[in-house]
Amino acid sequence: MFNGIFIEKDDAGYRASRQSIDEAALPEGDVLVAVDYSTINYKDALAITGVGPVVRRFPMVPGIDLAGTVLASSHAHYRAGDAVLLNGFGVGEQHWGGLAQKAQLKGDWLLPLPSGFSAWQAMAIGTAGYTAMLCVLALERHGVTPDKGEIVVTGAGGGVGGIAILLLARLGYRVVAVSGRSTLHDYLLGLGAAEVMDRTLLAAPGKPLGKERWAGAVDVVGGTVLANVCATTCYGGVVTACGLAGGMNWPATVAPFILRGVTLAGVDSVYVPAAVRQQAWQRLAQDLDREKLQAMSREIALSEVIPLAEALLAGSVQGRVVVDVNR
Repeated sequence: MFNGIFIEKDDAGYRASRQSIDEAALPEGDVLVAVDYSTINYKDALAITGVGPVVRRFPMVPGIDLAGTVLASSHAHYRAGDAVLLNGFGVGEQHWGGLAQKAQLKGDWLLPLPSGFSAWQAMAIGTAGYTAMLCVLALERHGVTPDKGEIVVTGAGGGVGGIAILLLARLGYRVVAVSGRSTLHDYLLGLGAAEVMDRTLLAAPGKPLGKERWAGAVDVVGGTVLANVCATTCYGGVVTACGLAGGMNWPATVAPFILRGVTLAGVDSVYVPAAVRQQAWQRLAQDLDREKLQAMSREIALSEVIPLAEALLAGSVQGRVVVDVNR
């Protein structure tokens, strides 16, 4: 038996609880992992609360991230004792995930724990930080260098936004952080933002084109905010879009793309090929300020996950949250 967060849906409704789970119930997989740490992301909060249609099969153990140690393996690349990491691949949605003490997985989904990172640090980064790095790589791939101008980061108080600020600032970009929480002003400046902008300036419906300001963007919010970011991006600028905290709809026009040559680059983190994942984690090891990562992260016990999911969706969680699944 092992402890985990368990989501059920039946005639009695949709519910998540911390339960003792029989190891025999684990889904098929060729690697059994003793999970040390997981984390809680926006998608996990949607799954736990049932607010969004994230979970595709029931019952489900949520958790799109995990770091731990291999207990048993029939996969060619892993053996007992290996330290491993997982982000995405539908885990926590279609296959039992990381918010439990054990996980049985396909070895092809795993990466060796990157050299120099502890399991705790890997989960402080998690899908949020890994996604932020994918956004930075996309900006670089499209030629957005620090000398081109300012980078705007929306949803800056969350995990993706916060780590994006850490990375971009350390790489020499001038970063403008956008947040709806005035209490985070000093926190965001401490991460490396040069300026903090109130989200209300981007949240109201705007014009098809606005005054050019951004050389690039990391957008976690979507909706009207993304539309306004595109409308105020400079000629030839690049907007990376990786989230929908502000909504799935996108009330925009084609004007920024056909009149200013703006590029909208979608960033998916779930099914990225292994080579790109490895590149992202190598760059995280190279470019991420670990002291600031530690400062923007905190740890909770497995028993605290469910109430935290509500708080995360309410926009009241700051930075990154690591989950010790063994307490």
